Amino acid sequence: MEHFSKNNHKDHTLPPGKWEFNAEVTDVFDEMLERSIPDYLGMRRTTTEFAVRFAQPGTYIVDLGCSRGAALKPIAAELGSSVSYAGIEVSPPMLAAASTELPFAEFADTDLRHDYPEYDASVVLAVLTLQFIPIEYRQKIVSEAYDSLRTGGVFLLVEKILGYDSVTNELFIETYLERKGANGYSPEEINRKRESLEGVLVPVTAGWNEDLLRLAGFRHVECYWRHLNFAGWIGIKE
Repeated sequence: MEHFSKNNHKDHTLPPGKWEFNAEVTDVFDEMLERSIPDYLGMRRTTTEFAVRFAQPGTYIVDLGCSRGAALKPIAAELGSSVSYAGIEVSPPMLAAASTELPFAEFADTDLRHDYPEYDASVVLAVLTLQFIPIEYRQKIVSEAYDSLRTGGVFLLVEKILGYDSVTNELFIETYLERKGANGYSPEEINRKRESLEGVLVPVTAGWNEDLLRLAGFRHVECYWRHLNFAGWIGIKE
C-alpha cells in the first residue's frame, strides 16, 4: 500500500458523533479508502477484472452502495457502451458526486433494506456495502441480487471481516491501524473514526459471508482477495 506523507492529503475527518456519509466524507472518500484499506488498489484491480470478464453485452452492471462511483468507473473504461451501468446509493452527497463522475450511468436512491432495484444484471457489486446494513437484512439483499442476475452472472462481495481467532483477529486489527498511522492519520483521527463506526459498521466472519452467498443460491463461491481483516468473494450463478 502506498504511504502518504502528512502534507499531501486532505482527509482530516473527525466525526462529531456516529458515522455519516455526509458531504465532508463524500469529498474525501476515495482518498480515505485508499489510505485506510490494506492493498486497496489490488482489490479494485481484481474486482474490475472479474466484472469485465463476466459482463454480458446488453445487460447491466449494478453497484450496490456505489458511493462516488469508484467501482464502476474503471469497469466502464474497459467495457464502454457494450453494457449499461446502475449505481444504488442512499447518501445524497454520494449520489450527486457519482452522477458527476459517471454521467452515462443510471442512479437510484434505494434503501436496500426495504427494496431492491429491478435491473437485468450480469454483474452485481457490493464493495464495502453490506457491512453498513443491519445483519438481519443481508441475506435478503444477497438473495435478491442472485435473483436479479442472469445465468453465468457474478456477485462480487468485498467486506471488512472478523477473524475466527481472537488473538490473530487482534493482530490483524493492530497491523491495520498501524498502517493507517503510517499513511498520515493521527492517533486522534484513527480513534475518532473507529469510535464513530461502532455499531454502524458491523463486520462478520468470512464464513458468515460465504454462507450468505451459498444460501442465496450461488454454487461456485470463492475468496478472491484477502488482506488482513478485509476480504472479497466471487459468487457465480449457474
